Amino acid sequence: MFLQLRAEVEDALADALTALDLPAEDLGIEEPPEGVDAVLASSAAFRLAGEVGAPPPSVAADIADAIDADGLTYVSAVTTQGPYVNFLPSEAYFAETLDAVTDDGFGRLPDRETSVVVEHTSANPTGPVHVGRARNPIIGDAVARVLDYAGYDVDRHYYVNDAGRQIAVFTWAYETFDEEDLPEPERDSPEYEMVRYYRKGNAVLEDGDPEDVEEAEAEVQAILQGLEDGDEETYERVAEVVDTVLGGMRTTLERLPAEFDEFVKETRFMRNGDTDALVDRLKALDCAVYEEDAWQLALPDFEKHLVFLRSDDTSLYTTRDLAHHEWKFENYDRAVTVLGEDHKLQADQLDAALDLLGNDTDQLQQVFYSWVNLPEGGMSTREGTGIDLDDLLDEAIDRARDEVESRLDDRTRGDLDDADVERIARQVGIGAVRYDIVSKQPTKGITFEWDRALDFEAQSAPYVQYVHARCCGILDDVASEVPAEPDFGPLSEPEERDLLRELARFPAVIEAAADDLTPHTVATYTRDLAETFNAFYRECPVLDADPETRAARLALVAGTRTAVANALDALGVEAPTSM
Repeated sequence: MFLQLRAEVEDALADALTALDLPAEDLGIEEPPEGVDAVLASSAAFRLAGEVGAPPPSVAADIADAIDADGLTYVSAVTTQGPYVNFLPSEAYFAETLDAVTDDGFGRLPDRETSVVVEHTSANPTGPVHVGRARNPIIGDAVARVLDYAGYDVDRHYYVNDAGRQIAVFTWAYETFDEEDLPEPERDSPEYEMVRYYRKGNAVLEDGDPEDVEEAEAEVQAILQGLEDGDEETYERVAEVVDTVLGGMRTTLERLPAEFDEFVKETRFMRNGDTDALVDRLKALDCAVYEEDAWQLALPDFEKHLVFLRSDDTSLYTTRDLAHHEWKFENYDRAVTVLGEDHKLQADQLDAALDLLGNDTDQLQQVFYSWVNLPEGGMSTREGTGIDLDDLLDEAIDRARDEVESRLDDRTRGDLDDADVERIARQVGIGAVRYDIVSKQPTKGITFEWDRALDFEAQSAPYVQYVHARCCGILDDVASEVPAEPDFGPLSEPEERDLLRELARFPAVIEAAADDLTPHTVATYTRDLAETFNAFYRECPVLDADPETRAARLALVAGTRTAVANALDALGVEAPTSM
């Protein structure tokens, strides 16, 4: 109902300002601070005071007087507090909120009939996924989920770099070294087995005999040239390596979970001729120059040129990515890419080049993120010194299992078997990792800390998950008593009203998170909702209340369970039914 109230407030404010012969372009609508009874407030009086020639409180009073609250459905009264115009909720606002939250799809917005492709992760297929890059699949999957909840038709893509030098080195190494040349794999999984070849190859290229290195470099270059020339055998050689590694990486990513609708290979745009056609168009641009044995774009507003073709007529990653993005524009209404902060210059240059090529770059948005660090130190897949995501998730489950078992009393322990404990440990452990990462603003660097992530009492995933489990526990034996059409009347306590206000905000939180591509705001909402529910639970007995109040409070508990489950789902975090 928050969205409906906001629309009503927008119309009422615009009409009032027009009636007062004041500009209505900026309504100054905002959520008031804690402790104010209003659902929404307007700060327009600040902006208009100079134009009116009166102090802001006086302008606010005039605006409030110009609004007839009796003609509004979700607003009961319009008041002022200093320079602010406050809009108080009506009984209909609370009643319709209680009715709405009992729907399993609460929080989902209507279909926008707009397609969006979200490209994320896209880590080079050279070995296991490591922790430093874990923020990409977690944020990317959450962005896709939030957009899905907001009514967009979403496809999730992984762009596979299968045409660069690293893959050529990998292919050469895989075809050159024998199993006995390599150490034992760290795990029984394809990417862990394959990465040994990659590491061995790099070690030889860096420190090997100069003649061996020269021979190896020639073979690496031959693989790259074969890809450029469209040689089918070369494509098959490279694909064997890439597909094997991707298969293992995909299994790891599914643990988060982060799943994909399509793995789009870079070589696709070489094989179908798109890259060659793009190069011809780039050469025809006014800013195209041939310098330092390479074709480059001297892009306006950039000191560094964008190289798009080498002297040997081989293309670069960025060239192929331009073709990739034009393909996105042809097939989707919007394109969102999740990138590390070290790719910002490259992304800005790509955007500028796409614009020069005649594309509508308003279709394209990027989400940049900073790195995830562990107290243990640095990471590097190539050198084999990093901490893999699998290790982090295993550790999370182990720590969660210890925490869950330590919190079980004799009663709950009897209700749970070993499989239940393992399920909860997985839900809590992986949920803690994912939530802790997605709950931070992406551009802020973070250091992952176990004590914070697994704290059941603080604002963490287990804290929110426990609210869902508590709601399930309350409803376990009385779910049939939750009324299909709940009566709001008995809910008069302030904690009940506060919980309804918080529940009502959920669809608007999804809308804003989708508009701004900020899933961390959904995580903030889940913490606020959990705190508000806990206050209600402390002050408002549910099962021991009189029959009418009990029924209304059961509906409130059921609505909270739905909202918490859906909000966590929008973040990709599971909602345990018991903990």
